[in-house]
Amino acid sequence: MEFEIRLSGAVEVLVGGRRSDLGSIKPRIALAALAWDAGRTVGVDTLIHRIWDENPPVKARETLHAHISRIRAALRGADEGATMIVSRTNSYVMRVDPDRVDLRHYTSCVDQARALKGTDDERAALGLLDRADGLWHGEPLAGISGSWPGHLRTTVAETRLVAAITRAEILVGAGRFTDAVPVLLPLVAERPVDEALVELLAVALHGSSRTAEAARLLQRTRQRVIRDSGLDAGRRLHRVQEGILAGTPMVALLREVGVTGGTAPRPPVRIPDNLPRDVPWVGRREELHRLTEALSEGTGDAAPVVTVESISGMGGVGKTALAVHLAHHVRHRYPDGAVFVHLGGHACDRAAVAPRRALTEILRLLGVPGTELPESTDELTALWRSMARDRRMLVILDDAADPDQVRRLLPGASPTAVVVTSRKRLPGLPGVRPVSLGVLPPQDAKALFLQRLGPRGGTTDQEVTDIVRICGHLPLAVEIAASRLLAHPSWTTTDLLAQLATGDGHLDELRDGERSLTHVFDLSYDALTVRQRLVFRRIGLHLGAEFGPYAVAALTGLDPGTAERVLEELLAHHLVSEPVPHRFTMHDLLRGYARSLIGTDVNGPEEQSDSITGRLVDFYLRAADAADRLAYSFRSRTAFAGAGDEAGRPAIPEFSGTRAAEQWLKSESANLLDSLDWIAEHGTSHQLACAAHVLAGFLDMQGHLATAEPLHRRAVDHWSAAGDSAALARALLDLGTVRTHRSRFEEAIAAAREARELARSLRDPELESECVHQMSIALWQTGRYALVQSLQKQALTFLTQIKDSMRLARCYNMLGVALLHLAEHDEALDCFHSALDFFTEVGDERGKYSALNNTAELLTRTGNPEAAERAYREAMGLAAGVTDRREQATVRMNRANVLVVLGRTEEAFVLFDEILPVFRQVGDLRGEAIALNGTGRAHRSAGRPEQAIPLHVAALAVARRIHAVGEEIEALYDLARAEQETGRAAQAVAHYEESLALSRRIGAPAEEGRAAQALTRLRAQAR
Repeated sequence: MEFEIRLSGAVEVLVGGRRSDLGSIKPRIALAALAWDAGRTVGVDTLIHRIWDENPPVKARETLHAHISRIRAALRGADEGATMIVSRTNSYVMRVDPDRVDLRHYTSCVDQARALKGTDDERAALGLLDRADGLWHGEPLAGISGSWPGHLRTTVAETRLVAAITRAEILVGAGRFTDAVPVLLPLVAERPVDEALVELLAVALHGSSRTAEAARLLQRTRQRVIRDSGLDAGRRLHRVQEGILAGTPMVALLREVGVTGGTAPRPPVRIPDNLPRDVPWVGRREELHRLTEALSEGTGDAAPVVTVESISGMGGVGKTALAVHLAHHVRHRYPDGAVFVHLGGHACDRAAVAPRRALTEILRLLGVPGTELPESTDELTALWRSMARDRRMLVILDDAADPDQVRRLLPGASPTAVVVTSRKRLPGLPGVRPVSLGVLPPQDAKALFLQRLGPRGGTTDQEVTDIVRICGHLPLAVEIAASRLLAHPSWTTTDLLAQLATGDGHLDELRDGERSLTHVFDLSYDALTVRQRLVFRRIGLHLGAEFGPYAVAALTGLDPGTAERVLEELLAHHLVSEPVPHRFTMHDLLRGYARSLIGTDVNGPEEQSDSITGRLVDFYLRAADAADRLAYSFRSRTAFAGAGDEAGRPAIPEFSGTRAAEQWLKSESANLLDSLDWIAEHGTSHQLACAAHVLAGFLDMQGHLATAEPLHRRAVDHWSAAGDSAALARALLDLGTVRTHRSRFEEAIAAAREARELARSLRDPELESECVHQMSIALWQTGRYALVQSLQKQALTFLTQIKDSMRLARCYNMLGVALLHLAEHDEALDCFHSALDFFTEVGDERGKYSALNNTAELLTRTGNPEAAERAYREAMGLAAGVTDRREQATVRMNRANVLVVLGRTEEAFVLFDEILPVFRQVGDLRGEAIALNGTGRAHRSAGRPEQAIPLHVAALAVARRIHAVGEEIEALYDLARAEQETGRAAQAVAHYEESLALSRRIGAPAEEGRAAQALTRLRAQAR
């Protein structure tokens, strides 16, 4: 029968909804004294002290026994046949689930909510706080006096404070400032000199557009703190006040008060900010004021419909510049980040960015790993809208082609605001409010010209007026004119004016603006040398938005060094920009102008657009092939010949090693994807199949799985029709790898199996070994460890024959993993040692680290934590040189878990505290789940199971969110252990059973046996 013990408000027992009579005050204190420690042993002397303080009656023990008899009577019927209160030597224990005691359940909910704060599951944290509020019935032990009741009330009051602060911090971190204010006001009223609370309330007031009230609060509190504590007090209050009054971005203010979306600052991957840099601003005051007011409306609560502002106008009128300046101006009102996406709606040489690609970019900026991105546009849209539902972000969608392109990118019902720029009006978008930009007023155009020019003699007001008039008051034309003058120190405005007035076209006479801008571009082009003109024209044929000297060399036939020098000359002419060192961009209008000049130079080389672009694509594929062979040296490859004669091919970069190759693939990511698109449209099926194979490693590791799979399917079809069995087998391997990483394991196994049959028919043991390896990865993921063992042992035979040390190393490593899961520990250890030897032979430091890490895991499982700890320390040394921050944090976490086993919990806590922020910063949710669970295990090892429970709950929430079944099994098992130790038997049974079921489902015998044994022991104790 349902029952509850209430300590909040009057002490009472409710059985089946009815109150049981406990009589006088003393039995109620006795009940509270036992219930507060439900599941734990309480000594008789402790109980006597709690009930009577320092004045117990003469026969205190007999009286205590009588009170307990009355409590047993009150509990009778709550659990038929069970003994609720058990008497032991000089002690009692109440065998009741602690969550049946309202205050114990209350504190547990608060602790769990506090643990979830700072994760991506803060909605669940607020739900736990709501549940805690529902358990509150008033002052604990109401009407009962005494030292222990007073102490209990003080303890619970601290928990109440923690609950309120946690709720307020979550609300403020989420940008829900208006909701946070009523939570914080009573807290500050009770604690008027608590600086941390006052700062938090001030930020919430400021975020609720109550800035004057926030400033007065900070000033009043600071004066009081200084009066009470001295002149050195209140300095942080002053910094916060200055920040609010100075318009400091909200993200920085939240960081100042220790809140950025939770306990730990949200990592950059979760608060995106890829806005282009702002520039000194001139003009557009009315438009800027209107847009600022629009984006400031309703920022207290989530709006039912997303705010959409549209900025439209002709090319070069300054739409993007205004949107970026606006974003910087109001960024403090959008604490969850600012996102800039270029949609390429009016690029002259390529199609507009598809909604799927734009959504992928946005979600990656928000920290979604590439391997977790859905395939279809509908699923990507749903994920984006789900992530934006409670986030207040500002999204700039730059250069939209039409409403259909934008519609999929709108976040739905959300406090997020969207600003769209386009050369067209965008009718049909829900709630859009357009701002149409014309050219600048004459005075603003003059101010823009003079601001860009800087201090300079030889200018007159009338000449500046004439220059900007000829430029049509178009911002881009005005800026280019100013740059033109800057490029010639000997010129005055008279000289520039004479240049602009020369020719057939005048900007003030051509109202569409485009021909006026062409005239300005003509002036810049005419000033270039022959070689500069060649580079300028050919850049217009580049496929992507950003390029480097090697790509320009491929377009022009120059050597890379010369190409870079010419780029620097064009940079001085303001015809290209350099957003990062050695990476250049060209404005779309300039790009279109440059393309229009192809073939117009009668004294230059013959120019055919398709052949020039083909040389560029060939360069990217050959460079990618070279980088791939360093970055992913284990891949089985089909030779890539490329196009053209060997002597006439453009140069490709020389990579110094694996890291340099990986970095090049990352930096050229967009251009490689654009090259694939060009081949798909202009190339043959053979070229596309070759390109898909060359870029398979890049597409896989960079998370472009949705792009890769259809390409690999087309490659499979091509090689099948061509009858090339070797190329077909490798295309099947590429396809199988993508399917494995998309968790479609059976399809991956089928592709690898088909590739293996082809390899056998070709009698190619090297290729067959790679097929076996890829098949084994998918089989391992599905728990078929015995089959993996069999396949890897077969592979060893022919790998030994061909003496391929790298593949032997990988084979031994994979075989060791299978044996480890099959509990064949001696054989697994031998395999890891062999893998380590072969990785050492070929100089693969990353492989050595992997084998050593696996060895340490085996030593942990086999009960040799001392040796495991030494192995992890050695692996940490290797990781420092060859792995990134995430992998280094992983091996340190593994060592921390071993330290817990060794009882060195304080050392473990130090490591866990260091690595958890790293996982959050890099967006590694799986690592975060393991670290949270390990920290909970450390608390349990230190005798603090109550503190462990919220950490295990948080770990479980993260693991479930990312569908990490292995981590879910671990968190369930450890949570059950903590619940068992705190007397929550029913919850422990449920979580053991869930861990057992999941272990059986994935075929993990060790985890299955562990959970089964724990269940057997727990049920035996219950009987």
